[in-house]
Amino acid sequence: MSDFIIDSVPLTPEIVMQVVSQGQSIAMSEPVKQKIQANRSYLEDKLADPNRIVYGINTGFGSLCNVRVSEENLGKLQENLVRSHACGMGDKVPQDICQLIHFLKIINLTRGCSGVRVELIQKLIDLYNAGIYPVIYQQGSLGASGDLAPLAHLSLLLLGEGKAYHKGIECATAAALKAENITPIALKSKEGLALLNGTQFSLAYATHIITKAEKLFDLANKVSALSMDAYLCDIAPFDHLLHDVRPHQGQRKTADQIYNLLLDSELRNVTKQSVQDPYSFRCVPQVHGASWTAINHAKEVITTEIHAATDNPMVFDQEDKILSGGNFHAQPLALVLDYLAIALAELGNISERRVYQLINGDRGLPPFLTKYPGLDSGFMIVQYTAASIVSQNKQYCTPASVDSIVSSKGQEDHVSMAANAATKCAKVMDNLISLIAIELLTAGQAFEFRRPTKSSPTLESLYADLRQNVAVLEEDRIMHDDMVKVVSLVQKMIG
Repeated sequence: MSDFIIDSVPLTPEIVMQVVSQGQSIAMSEPVKQKIQANRSYLEDKLADPNRIVYGINTGFGSLCNVRVSEENLGKLQENLVRSHACGMGDKVPQDICQLIHFLKIINLTRGCSGVRVELIQKLIDLYNAGIYPVIYQQGSLGASGDLAPLAHLSLLLLGEGKAYHKGIECATAAALKAENITPIALKSKEGLALLNGTQFSLAYATHIITKAEKLFDLANKVSALSMDAYLCDIAPFDHLLHDVRPHQGQRKTADQIYNLLLDSELRNVTKQSVQDPYSFRCVPQVHGASWTAINHAKEVITTEIHAATDNPMVFDQEDKILSGGNFHAQPLALVLDYLAIALAELGNISERRVYQLINGDRGLPPFLTKYPGLDSGFMIVQYTAASIVSQNKQYCTPASVDSIVSSKGQEDHVSMAANAATKCAKVMDNLISLIAIELLTAGQAFEFRRPTKSSPTLESLYADLRQNVAVLEEDRIMHDDMVKVVSLVQKMIG
């Protein structure tokens, strides 16, 4: 497989995830290298002036911004910064997310506004291409002065310190570098700060989640359509005329998908047993559609952030300016990650309600979808589990972005908590996968009681995928095993 070349071509979350998931090596284009070199040369020329003071380059950090550091200690200042900020705690970040953080940090530095050397970025690339990624912890970032603690653990790789994943195995970084014949690099002025400032921890989670979220939306529509068929729902609520007069894009998109999924089902010819269906069926376009709108908005913000320079201070060699600002503040990500968590939780919330309706013993379906209610409990506790997961998601959806806490002696007096928004949004997404799996399992069982009538070809294919993994429930068995199998199926479906 050829290298992925970092140049000026726009990136999308899908492209970023593809590079990581396919294990592509990466490289910088020559124009990118030249831009970075020019930016660094400009900074070095400015620092040659003994009277010039630039935050974080020849001063302390945070509330120590007024403390001048001598020229001979500028490199040590940067290395001390990395070591002192490696304060991560809690659970380890999944290895694929660590790899993604590593890749996004490289992309960030290649924007050519951070004043770092080409050699530094190349060393990060060498580590990445050798399969050496940082061990990072979930706790430690306030999402305001950059994802400091997580990115410090990434930066330790350059010093040959801390822990790393080497070809999938956790080990000491020094051992990984020795195995690949890679030498550490000494940091120079500005470089430690450039490595630590940035939103790549939160951004990596967001990129991972958003690419899954779009696929989960489509799958949620398919699974809900199977539930509707099993529940003998009316197709009329999905007629385009209803949605043309309330033309939210997500609502119209959902209604169109559901309508087309149900149109060719033989169950359209079965006499309906109710004038109107419960909201969890009838209002899928309005609920799923609103979640799609949130997903779409989040993707726009995440795509912008992938292309952003989030360092401080920023070096603009063409404009002859070094500007200290707040591009490391992750509020844009914090807000959309909270929004995204709510949107995903709602897909799960309405899914659980459909499961509840299917097991209720209505519309010719037996109670708890078992042939022997009373003797067998069937899907009774499957719904309990779904209800528990939904409730947990509601708790995770308390927004992180409305929280803030003062740090660094008041210098950093408003923070975004984007990192916490990111990790809990990932938990909501994982829970949604379980909820969609539970609905698919339940809808498939309910559909057994509509046989020999067939659904549409697409829904029959979905049903066939289910049955390749889990047999029809004829009598009580350990449902956990079935649920785990369908979760694995859903994970394969969304990639």
